[in-house]
Amino acid sequence: MLEALIFVVFPFCMLFAAISDMLSMTIANRVPVLLLVVFAVVAPLTGMPWAAFGMHFAAGALVLICTFGLFAMGGMGGGDAKLLAATAVWMGLNVHLVEYLVASTFIGGLLTLAILIYRKSPLATVTSGNAFLRHLADEKAGVPYGIALGIGGLLTYPDSPLMVWALARLAS
Repeated sequence: MLEALIFVVFPFCMLFAAISDMLSMTIANRVPVLLLVVFAVVAPLTGMPWAAFGMHFAAGALVLICTFGLFAMGGMGGGDAKLLAATAVWMGLNVHLVEYLVASTFIGGLLTLAILIYRKSPLATVTSGNAFLRHLADEKAGVPYGIALGIGGLLTYPDSPLMVWALARLAS
């Protein structure tokens, strides 16, 4: 049962956040809340030491402080900040968090460039009525960074501590 939660909840939340950000330019509060609650329940049941458990939440707090500053300066959306912090809790205060942040930043940069090019192209005018592309085509809209956070999370999740634990349990 624990393995199923580990295999399903995080990837589902990352996909949901990416798709909802693309469709509505928002990431619902229930996504980071679900990530935090499931981690808080599942991690101790895996035998994670309390010190490591605390460091996972310290990672989330550290990322939330940084992203809240970016949000306050207008450099990032509130949903993105909360999603980043909740994802940091799953990754922990270790190299996996750095991998996630670097991957998401790189993907976010590529996404931003692609959206800027798309917005200047004639294709944006033709496809701006499409539900999936309307915010991407709108020059007044920001960049739905939840897409990059979702993809970055999915790419780096297989090496995260809970996923490694779950895979080891299945292998034994």
